[in-house]
Amino acid sequence: MQGIIHLENIQKSYFMGTQAIPVLKGIDLDIFKNEYVALMGPSGSGKSTLMNILGCLDTPTGGKYVLNGHDVSKMIDDDLAAVRNREIGFVFQQFNLLPRLTAAENVALPLVYAGVAKKERTERAMDVLQKVGLAERSHHKPNELSGGQCQRVAIARALINNPSLILADEPTGNLDSRTSDEIMAIFGAIQSAGNTVVLVTHEEDIAMHAKRIVRLKDGVVESDKMNADTFAVQH
Repeated sequence: MQGIIHLENIQKSYFMGTQAIPVLKGIDLDIFKNEYVALMGPSGSGKSTLMNILGCLDTPTGGKYVLNGHDVSKMIDDDLAAVRNREIGFVFQQFNLLPRLTAAENVALPLVYAGVAKKERTERAMDVLQKVGLAERSHHKPNELSGGQCQRVAIARALINNPSLILADEPTGNLDSRTSDEIMAIFGAIQSAGNTVVLVTHEEDIAMHAKRIVRLKDGVVESDKMNADTFAVQH
């Protein structure tokens, strides 16, 4: 059975002049619907490069990547962008919110690009803000919100298109530990509601919220294990 994410021998090299610098050296990985996976690895392990490929922000030099039934490894940029907008919700460390827009307007932004009418955009934005516990701050701009609240807005924006995959890149990197726990609880709730969540982190305590931990080292998968802790203590 193929997963939402199916990687076969994924390779990625960067070129400096004529010299190829291999970063990913043959990654095989399947991630299934409704899984909660943490991608870990030290700096230089290739996890950020892999994240960019998973998110259709970059293409592999070799190998095959099938995302939710689409072979995206050979797609041109325009087609990749369409798949990315439809299939993937991104959450970044820096929040990437537009400062002049309210929380609700930031959340609704992907629907503007998708051509959804304003009334429906507003309703759907309020619905996902409710899910992340921020409906009462919908009219506030990012500078009127705390870091944790800004990250909740970013998570709501990632959910607005009902994507098949949520990709979170160091989502608690700018937050204190209490706020980080609150944000991780939201990701747990998102996964419990049926979404597939892939989290990139270098922090062990954040990875422990996931149900499966894939560790990269020097461009290959070093280990891929179910996380015993989350089964012992469901967050």
